[in-house]
Amino acid sequence: MAGEILFFKGTKSHLIFLAFCLVGTCLLAKAKVHNLTWEVSYQYKSLDCYNKLAIAINGETPGPTIFATEGDTIIVNVKNNLLMENLAIHWHGIRQIGTPWSDGTDGVSQCGTMPGDTFVYQFVVDMAGTYMYHSHYGMQRESGLYGLIKVALPFGTIEPFTYYSEHGVVLSDWYHSSSYEQATGLTSIPYVWVGEPQSLLINGRGKYDCANLSASVCNAANPECAPASFTVVPGRTYRFRIASLTSLSALSFQIEGHNMTVVEADGNYVEPFATENLYIYSGETYSVLVTANQSSSSNYWITTNVVGREPSTPIGQAILNYYPNHNHKPPTTTPPPGPLWNDTDARKKQSVAIKARQGYVQTPPHPEKVIVLLNTQNKVDGYTKWAINNVSHTLPETPYLIAVKKNWLDVFDQMPVPEGYDYENYDIYSVQSNTNATTSSSIYRLVFNSTVDVILQNANTMTANNSETHPWHLHGHDFWVLGFGDGQYDMENDDANYNLENPIMKNTVPLHPYGWTALRFQANNPGIWLFLCHIEAHYLLGMLVMFESGSWMVSEPPQANMGCGKTKSLMNP
Repeated sequence: MAGEILFFKGTKSHLIFLAFCLVGTCLLAKAKVHNLTWEVSYQYKSLDCYNKLAIAINGETPGPTIFATEGDTIIVNVKNNLLMENLAIHWHGIRQIGTPWSDGTDGVSQCGTMPGDTFVYQFVVDMAGTYMYHSHYGMQRESGLYGLIKVALPFGTIEPFTYYSEHGVVLSDWYHSSSYEQATGLTSIPYVWVGEPQSLLINGRGKYDCANLSASVCNAANPECAPASFTVVPGRTYRFRIASLTSLSALSFQIEGHNMTVVEADGNYVEPFATENLYIYSGETYSVLVTANQSSSSNYWITTNVVGREPSTPIGQAILNYYPNHNHKPPTTTPPPGPLWNDTDARKKQSVAIKARQGYVQTPPHPEKVIVLLNTQNKVDGYTKWAINNVSHTLPETPYLIAVKKNWLDVFDQMPVPEGYDYENYDIYSVQSNTNATTSSSIYRLVFNSTVDVILQNANTMTANNSETHPWHLHGHDFWVLGFGDGQYDMENDDANYNLENPIMKNTVPLHPYGWTALRFQANNPGIWLFLCHIEAHYLLGMLVMFESGSWMVSEPPQANMGCGKTKSLMNP
């Protein structure tokens, strides 16, 4: 029974054990310090059977999962062995309260770590839930530098749902071209789009068609690309912690013959609802409960497929292994293809269905400021860009937070950023005749502890009848998701339809084609925080803004965060 306590959440045996604690026969566990050492290097990998360079942590991609308990301190000693490029790692979903210098955002909180150097990240995981980490330098994320963070509740605290054990699932898309090739195409004239990924990976494993390729290039028999397997005991219920680390693709995730009950999103409890398909966007995490209630005579397919874009990428596949079947015994059925890629209504319905669980609702305060962010694709001097309110953001050479702390006003633009657009005269359904935008490195300065509404407004791209899906992620905060709508946001009336009763709090939210998304957050974490589209190519091309508040309360910049731009003048000789 003692061994089972590690796996059962909220079961009778667990409650009995807790009762002994309450009468003083055991001590509550204290917060721990997890000291990790990571060496980041390029490694040849065959994640989808095709051999290419990937970025690995201690030889692994995806990198090692971080296991911790709420309140624990994480120390990660990251040595950059990439030889020819810098490095920064962002701890996505960790709010970095009091530790903004460890947010891991190149150009915002730090200079990228140079080859051969070691950067020490230190932060507290202040809230239980499912999170992730990934590179935040250039387009390195798509090269495999990412992984999962699992934060458990403190001992003696019980989840509002029960399960026997859990599995971690990392979803990603995989390109055979390098991030250097892709970045060069995106920033050139003529513009070269990255295209659709060659494969979808589940826990770093996929299957590319090796026909007509030599075994040295692509080998379908390579065990490295054998499908991932998740073992379940018949009759038991399991928690699947799912994270999307895609660089481009919106996905649907499904398990053949099984429903999923959604219970957590980005570290916050969801009012449970059942679904056959979980729509998940880059930067999002979910926990779903799955009961192994099908016949144990066979295994079942787990699949993921591209949605929101007309796919040319095969579905990703893994195996739900029913014990005692062999864990790599393939199911005899055809893998389920998933929902239609262009069923936008189904995706919107899931977005609306995600609400805070009863008993865990945090009521949003009244807003003091409203910012409208129009998402557009534009041209700047012939170069293709993504822009917000017709301004494409450019990162300065000197990290923002250091510049603000040192009062270096010459480092970035001091002009105010537009807080809206000419919505009365802007047609979101048309290709704009004047597509030329401007560039800027300006930031939004917010009153510390103020409450801010952000309206994300989608529009047509420079291609007729096309509007992209954008997953927006905010560093340093969770926000309330107030609502979604079709068409152009009505500044006079649409706020009347907000969900103020039980809005979910998240750190990443989708903006659907030709629609709007409304969110609210409190600027109560001192620092400068990035708010960005989590699609790598869109971020590279300027689809981001900066929120500053209370930065005077931040400690002086550590020496390790310097080394680029004007910070060179502060380096010790």
